Amino acid sequence: MLSTARVLCLSLLALLTAVPTATAAGGWTVAPAGGGRPTFYAEGEPGTTLQDTVSVTNPTGRPITVRLQATGVPITFADTGVGVPARTRADIPFTVNVPATAAPGDHTATITARDTKGREATVRLQLHIAGPALSALTIEYVAVHATGITYELVNRGTTPLTPKLAVHATGLFGTVLNRTSRTLPVQLPPGQRLKLTEPWPDHPTLDAVDLRLTVTATGGAHDTADVSTRFVPWEAVAGTGGALTAGAALLLVRLRRRRRRTDEGDETAEHPCTQAELTGAVM
Repeated sequence: MLSTARVLCLSLLALLTAVPTATAAGGWTVAPAGGGRPTFYAEGEPGTTLQDTVSVTNPTGRPITVRLQATGVPITFADTGVGVPARTRADIPFTVNVPATAAPGDHTATITARDTKGREATVRLQLHIAGPALSALTIEYVAVHATGITYELVNRGTTPLTPKLAVHATGLFGTVLNRTSRTLPVQLPPGQRLKLTEPWPDHPTLDAVDLRLTVTATGGAHDTADVSTRFVPWEAVAGTGGALTAGAALLLVRLRRRRRRTDEGDETAEHPCTQAELTGAVM
């Protein structure tokens, strides 16, 4: 007869060595095939395909049909609709398709099995993506409109980014906009493009402006974009006194050009901004 102490030791050993499985309300379970694993674990580089098998065990006295699906990472099952007879186990192979643009690091996915009555069980998959972490981004398609500045950010690296933006604009008579770097309320995954708008409702009414956007992020990612634009009150030009306003606008542009030539030390040639964009809203 076993002593009480030995029974307790054996019970504790059983608890420590038991492999947890996800059990649905109907009595069936889902777990990694082969036993001994509480969750799936996979490791690979971006662009690789990994393989494993999930088991659905039906210890009940009636057959069941379950449907498999996954969230978190791209997973393809050999069969998504599986019939499991009574007191039988079904093993379903699947592949994990690591995206070529996936960020290195640890990622979590979930495999879910759901029967025809809506009862379900889940098992987790831990995916480690190998590779160097690269932080890089670009700012593109900058344009000035009546109420704001539109631009696009592109994550060119392998890590998610939370970008910061600084804006500086100089007109004919000095600085007209100066916003220090601040964190944008967006998350930019690797390989993704995001179109954003920076409000500027109080822009000049009549001016020639050079605008610079500077974007930075952790890991050393940074980029700048320059654009030149002219603000002209065309409604005033078309109305009473339009000739005078038009003349002032023309004089402003000429002064602007003369200042550029002087600053650049070239009295014979003008060097326009290579990223200049003209928009009907403010031109």
